[in-house]
Amino acid sequence: MQVVQEYVQRWYESGLDPDEYICHRKHGNVVEIEEAATGHRRMVLTFCSNDVLGLTHDDRVKQAAIDAILQYGTSNSSTSVLSGRIDLHRQLEAEISDFKHLPHTQLFLNAWMAMQALMDAFCHLAIPVPGFQHTRETLIMTDVLNHGCIVSALANAGTRSGKMFGHSPRVRVKAYRHCNMEDFARKLKRYAKPDDRIMVVSDAVFSMDGDLAPLPEMIQILSNYPDSVLVMDEAHASGAIGATGRGIYEYFGLTPQDAIDQGVVPLIMTTFSKFGASVGAAISTHVPELKPLLNVSPTSIGTCSLAPPLTAAALQSLRIVREEPELVTRLQENTRYLRSRLAAHDFMAIGETNVIPVILPDEVNPKEYARELMNYGIWVSPIWFIAKPRIRITANALHTREEMERLVVAMVKVRDRLYQPTISA
Repeated sequence: MQVVQEYVQRWYESGLDPDEYICHRKHGNVVEIEEAATGHRRMVLTFCSNDVLGLTHDDRVKQAAIDAILQYGTSNSSTSVLSGRIDLHRQLEAEISDFKHLPHTQLFLNAWMAMQALMDAFCHLAIPVPGFQHTRETLIMTDVLNHGCIVSALANAGTRSGKMFGHSPRVRVKAYRHCNMEDFARKLKRYAKPDDRIMVVSDAVFSMDGDLAPLPEMIQILSNYPDSVLVMDEAHASGAIGATGRGIYEYFGLTPQDAIDQGVVPLIMTTFSKFGASVGAAISTHVPELKPLLNVSPTSIGTCSLAPPLTAAALQSLRIVREEPELVTRLQENTRYLRSRLAAHDFMAIGETNVIPVILPDEVNPKEYARELMNYGIWVSPIWFIAKPRIRITANALHTREEMERLVVAMVKVRDRLYQPTISA
């Protein structure tokens, strides 16, 4: 442990450790937090929650979770394959399938497990089957700014989970420049071999930059590779983009059937920690044969299934989104308003979604900027070691214009204290 101890000590000395806050209670976007280092408590207005539609405190969602506990208990205490599947799982999978226009859906505890399960199922299948020989290699293309759950799964894609040594054909992973379709097409042409099974994986909304994958161009390029698979991670897209919150396909005026019609196999990962007032993930497909493989992947068969109250909360949230699309409209209106107010005060807010990264000058420490905002009762996320220094703001459907103005006013005051930006003439 000596190396760990020495490393963490230097980590602390370098100021790279994040500030820790403990939440004691919430009321909408007003949160009582405690500074873990000092024990000091304060009430703050949060702009760092991923509760994009404000459903975590919706009475209907809370009651659904309570009712599920009363009926099923707090846990299923088993895997879905053995004895851990409940009717709420079936209902949630059916609702997601209908919402995403893909008929077959499999649930997972989180996105990391879902992505790993997909690699296991697609690249390595399940168990040896008499008379079947798997001989085709897999080429996986990934955007360089994809989320960590994708990166982790791809780093382990060469061998099926639970096996030290694999016997499946080789898996080759290649990256392309962020949302650069010329680079994507060029590298796909360079690396694809005639008998390859091709999979492309991308965030729909990129969690650190707040921008969108160019879905129509991706489908067009992949149409030259029949039966290629296009995986969209819609963690920050579901409930947030598209007229009714269905995600990136709806945003571009498409459905997964448009991809299918061009010979591309669409897969969508949905997560519940943003719009769904819960946790967990799901993968949806139009290929029925994929679901049983996902169901017996090591990440499914080796872990407890999604707990009843979490399943019920996600299910009720999804039903509310479908019944009340005005929630999505409000989120999108708030996003446009806040972005316009930041731009009016010369802040460099990149992207176009409710994930709003504000890029800071290199000489400004994001942790210091966020701490200064705390003094004005504003809580945002400083980013300093996983991307270019920035403040990451998330707008949600509950934010009022007064609250957003309060954020912008505080950001201007902190900016004036810490640095003087170059204002264009």
